Amino acid sequence: MEYSITLPRTTPFVDPLRARIGFGSGSASFRVSPTSTASRIAATSSVAGSEVVPAASSVNPVYTPTPKDRELRTPHSGYHFDGTARPFFEGWYFKVSIPQCRQSFCFMYSAENPAFPNGMSMLDRSIYGKRFTGVGVQILGADDKYICQFSDKSKNFWGSRHELMLGNTFLPNGDSTPPTDEVTPQEFNKRVLEGFQVTPLWNQGFICDDGRSNYVETVKTARWEYSTKPVYGWGDVMAKQKSTAGWLAAFPVFEPHWQICMAGGLSTGWIEWDGERFEFENAPSYSEKNWGGGFPRKWYWIQCNVFEGTSSDVALTAAGGLRKLSGLSEEYESPSLIGVHHAGRFYEFVPWTGTVTWDITPWGYWKMTGENETHLVEIIATTKEPGTPLRAPTIEAGLVTACKDTCYGDLRLHLWEKKYDGSKGKVILDVTSSLAALEVGGGPWFSGWKGKTVSNKLLNGALRAPIDVESFFPITFFKPPGL
Repeated sequence: MEYSITLPRTTPFVDPLRARIGFGSGSASFRVSPTSTASRIAATSSVAGSEVVPAASSVNPVYTPTPKDRELRTPHSGYHFDGTARPFFEGWYFKVSIPQCRQSFCFMYSAENPAFPNGMSMLDRSIYGKRFTGVGVQILGADDKYICQFSDKSKNFWGSRHELMLGNTFLPNGDSTPPTDEVTPQEFNKRVLEGFQVTPLWNQGFICDDGRSNYVETVKTARWEYSTKPVYGWGDVMAKQKSTAGWLAAFPVFEPHWQICMAGGLSTGWIEWDGERFEFENAPSYSEKNWGGGFPRKWYWIQCNVFEGTSSDVALTAAGGLRKLSGLSEEYESPSLIGVHHAGRFYEFVPWTGTVTWDITPWGYWKMTGENETHLVEIIATTKEPGTPLRAPTIEAGLVTACKDTCYGDLRLHLWEKKYDGSKGKVILDVTSSLAALEVGGGPWFSGWKGKTVSNKLLNGALRAPIDVESFFPITFFKPPGL
């Protein structure tokens, strides 16, 4: 069955530089009639012989194997697990937004303590203490509904040491061997009944809700296949991409670490959400990751790449948190940053080049400002949605409910050039959105949280140094995991 409704093209996604940076030929599309270019239809998949056969689709994403030296690759794209038994998690986040139907899908993958792929034995616990192990997939999807599948074993999980590639098999297809590396979509469907594989250019999987989330509205199944064309990494389009938290992120000084892998991209494909199919072309998309010993004690996060009021591409990511300093007993810091990509350029507001302030309530209001040598930025976001509880890997209890999100935030972004006296000058951006992703996590949040980044001269001086850690390892074999 197909819905026959007409939705306006409310979010132009055109950039004068797209011929140079490959941003695409127009706005995201969402077929609502047989002659247009995206759809929301009822759909089911089937199993033919030993291969999963997705329902017929009018949108056919094109699979491309991940190249070795791809453009816009950021540092820390790889899997950071070093093989030791130290407490460790890694988590990945991918988002696709469909402006024409006002829906977003957020895919969250996580692996905890993979040094124990079959879970912890009694002997392991006696040596290392209690740890939480396993692999999980969460999806926050259409209408802020939710699905989660989790296994306490990670033996069928794989991650590329130096590239943004990962996958897991929850349930193989018959006697098939679970993949241990990127495979074609057809091969994946032959070998995997429940699981996923993700690369910078391809995202595919099928999961079933495991019934552990009776506190939120869930869907029973989700299946997806879509391709992605990266537009922004983390930096100027024509420049070397940056580490989000500076070059020290290559070392276990601050944990967890954070890297935006793709600030903006264009995705084409389909998602079956509890049997209902969403098809899209050139939909705005995004990806990031975290890794380390555990999540921050408390954090906030804003992300948006669907804006009204502009004919150019805009991507925004802003966040901050309270994280423990490695090796120092109960010592914490409150880093915060804002990153804006627009017309091929990156505007970065970080503690080592300026200041960032924040004013966040326990839920419903986010305000951040930033200043560097040349620009000023202000973000104000609100929501009347109740939000959906999501899980995060925690040291204390494993993958448990630790944050709250919505993809229906109202947001306004201002960006100015600075005048000679430091005041607001030329307006670079004044744009709004009603599809911002907003989050608060950790806590407890007894009250609002206001603050300003405090400058540590020694640390900030080190971070400002033009050090390219990757250049220290010209031979890939000797690179640390993840870098």
